[in-house]
Amino acid sequence: MQNAISGAMLLLKLASLYFLVVALFALKKPKPIPRANPNMRFACVIAARNEERVIGGLIESLLRQTYPKALFDIYVMPNNCTDHTALAAIRAGAQVLRPEGEIRCKGDALHEVFETLLKKDYDAFCVFDADNFVDPAFLSRMNDAFCAGAKAAKGAMRVKNPEDSPLCACYGLYFTCFDFFFSRARMNCGLSSKLVGTGFAVHRSVLEKSHGWNSVTIAEDAEFAAYLAETPTSVLVSLRQRRRWSSGVMDVAQAQLGSLACGVFDEGGLRALDMLAMLTQPFCQAASFFLGCALVLVQSNAAQTIALLPLGLAGGFFAMTMFACLLSKIQGGRYNWRAILLFPLFMASWLPLNLVSLLFRIRVWREIEHGKPAIPAVKRQLFQKAEF
Repeated sequence: MQNAISGAMLLLKLASLYFLVVALFALKKPKPIPRANPNMRFACVIAARNEERVIGGLIESLLRQTYPKALFDIYVMPNNCTDHTALAAIRAGAQVLRPEGEIRCKGDALHEVFETLLKKDYDAFCVFDADNFVDPAFLSRMNDAFCAGAKAAKGAMRVKNPEDSPLCACYGLYFTCFDFFFSRARMNCGLSSKLVGTGFAVHRSVLEKSHGWNSVTIAEDAEFAAYLAETPTSVLVSLRQRRRWSSGVMDVAQAQLGSLACGVFDEGGLRALDMLAMLTQPFCQAASFFLGCALVLVQSNAAQTIALLPLGLAGGFFAMTMFACLLSKIQGGRYNWRAILLFPLFMASWLPLNLVSLLFRIRVWREIEHGKPAIPAVKRQLFQKAEF
C-alpha cells in the first residue's frame, strides 16, 4: 500500500517538475516581433453586466489607441443589467449589441456577439472585461503579432488598483507570475499560452474553424484555449472569484480530456500535452493532498512526520516569500512587504479552493462588485499591455 501511494506521489512530482522545466524558458529573452504597418481590422468586444461605473474608463482608453481609428470598432453587450450600462457605453462612444437569447454567463454573451460580428469584415477580435484599462499601443502590438503569423495573442496583465489592499497587490504578483513563467516561457519554447479572461485577441480564421465562440462552462476563456483587472479587495469575494475559476477549469478539463488526449498523437501533440497538463493541475494538487495524507497514515513513523510538519510549512513559507520578492523585482522593484508576506497564504489558499471545487462545482456566474467609481483613464494605472 505504501509503495503504491509513493509511486503515485512520484508521478505527481514529475508533473510538477515538468512545469518547473517549462518555466525556466522564461529566463530566455523572447525573439522580438517586428513592427508592422497597420493592417488588421479589429473588433473590440466587451460583455458587461452592471458595469455602469467602470465601462466608460475602458472605452475611453480604447479610443486613445495609437492605432488608426478607422481600423477598429468597440462593441458592448450589456446582459442581465439592472443599471445603465448600455447608456454609459453609448455615451462613452461604443456601439451596443443587445442580446436576443438567454445569457447565463460571459460565454453565452460572447457566443452571440461573434455570431453577429463574424458576418462583418473584421480580421481579428479583442476581448476585454469592463473594468480594464488598455495601454495606448495595445492594438498596434496585436497588429504586429497577427502580421507575423500569430492566430491568437495575449496581452500582459497588470493590476490597476494594487494600492487598495495587500490582497490586491497579491493579485499583481500572481498576474506577474502567470505572464512571466507561464505565457513568456511557453512563447519561448513554442507552446501555447492559455487565454485568460481578458486582454487577448483571436484571429478570424480560428473562430471560423470553431464555428464561433462555443463554450459550455463558466470558465469560457479557458475552454476556448480567467482574471479581472480591478481585483477584489475583500477576502471573501476573492475566494468566491477564484473558486469560480477553479470550478470552471475542472469542468473544462473533464469536457476536453478525451480530445486533448487524442491530440497528443497528432501534429502539434506537444501543445496538446501541455494544455492537458495545465487543465489537470487543480486535480493534481487535490490528489497530492489526499495521497500525502494517506502516506502519513500508513507510515510506521507517522508521529515523527507530523511533528516535522511545522518545519516543512515554515520552509515552504520562506521559499514562497522569496519567490514573491523575485516577482516584485520582475514588476520593476516595487516591494510591498505586506503583500509579499501575504503571498504564500494567497497561493496556499488554492488548495482548499480546489478541494472544495472538486466536490462542489460552481456553475452560476456572480458579478464582482467594484470598489470605486470610474474616473478618467488618464489618471489611473494602465492595465492591459501587449508586450512583445
